[in-house]
Order: sequence, then C-alpha cells, then structure tokens
Amino acid sequence: MIALFNWFVKITGWPAQLLCFRTKILYEDRRAQGRHIKGSAIVISNHTSVFDYAVYLFVFFTRTLRFQMAEVLFEKPLLGWFLRCLGGIRVDRNTHDFGFMPASMRILERGGVVGIFPESRIPLPGEARPLPFKVSAAYLALSSGAKIVPVVTNGSYFQRKRARVLIGKPIDVFTLLEDGADETENLQIVSERLRERIAELEKLLNGTETNESR
Repeated sequence: MIALFNWFVKITGWPAQLLCFRTKILYEDRRAQGRHIKGSAIVISNHTSVFDYAVYLFVFFTRTLRFQMAEVLFEKPLLGWFLRCLGGIRVDRNTHDFGFMPASMRILERGGVVGIFPESRIPLPGEARPLPFKVSAAYLALSSGAKIVPVVTNGSYFQRKRARVLIGKPIDVFTLLEDGADETENLQIVSERLRERIAELEKLLNGTETNESR
C-alpha cells in the first residue's frame, strides 16, 4: 500500500515538482551510484529545508524512500496522515522512544531504502554545517550490512536558482571502523567520518555551482 501511494504521489506530483524545484542532478561517479538504488540502502543527506524529503522523493524515483521524520511533522493531522501513507518513520526527538530504529531495521531487512538526516534538525543561521551527526545511520548500517548512499542538496527550492542535488559514491561503513575501538567508540568514529563525507560533497557541489557561474 505504501509503495502504491508513493507511485501515485510521484506520478501526479511530477509536473508540480518540475516547477517548484527544477532539480539538476549531479553525480560524483554515475557508474558507482546513479538515481536507481539497488538492494537495501540508507540514504543520508545534509538538511536544508522541510522540502528536502520531497525533492529526494523524485530524485530516487524508482525506489520507495522511507525517511525518518521529526515528530512535529506528524502532529499536523493532514500532513501527518500524508506522511504515514508515504511510509514516513516517526522519530520522537524529545522522548526516549527508539521505536524508529527497529522499524527502520525491518525495512532494510526486506531490501528497502531508509532515509536519514543525521543532523537531526535544520541548522540555524550562523551554525557550522553540517551539524554533528547522530549515530542512528551508522548503527543501522553496521547492524544490517546495508550500504550508505550520501547525498547533498543546495536547498534552492521555490527560487529562480535551480535546486541542485549531488549523489555520492556508496559507502561500506565497515571500511570506516577503527581497529582497537569498542562498539560505542566506533559508532562515534563512523558517524564523524560520514559527516566528513557529507561536508566533502557539499564543497564539491558548491564548487560546481561556482564554476558554472563563471
């Protein structure tokens, strides 16, 4: 039912997203990772706007993305219903309810795709970006064996400037582990290395924009 609803939204919403986002999709290495994601995977991204998820819905058109989303979005009746139909995974950031983790794991075990914004919130003006990463993406990848697909967006939505998305090469998190570190330490180490990777892709995306404007 979730997959069917996703297809309905993607097909009916395609013309509108062309006008609102006008997304230009770039690739770090298209042969390594294009718009179609094979098998189970975790998509991680920087977080610029509440519309990031809507953009990725169309970037990865062929897969059903099940994004972890903040509880505040589900508290709005109509929006909450819509996100649940799309398969959104509710994350209650102000409680100790970690039910979103086993829910995410079940999706990965069935070969699905889970989306995570590891910063957990949109950075405030003046804050260094990306913010420190939560460990959920690292934990899920290490527990499930799923690859991580890093993606960045410039967040240019509803503007004259086009939205731009850069898809990075997939990451095997097991190559990021540090010998001699315990499980807790490695979760922090892997999370920080994922953060560094997103920062690298942001610089690469900004560089392509600068070059094109010359």
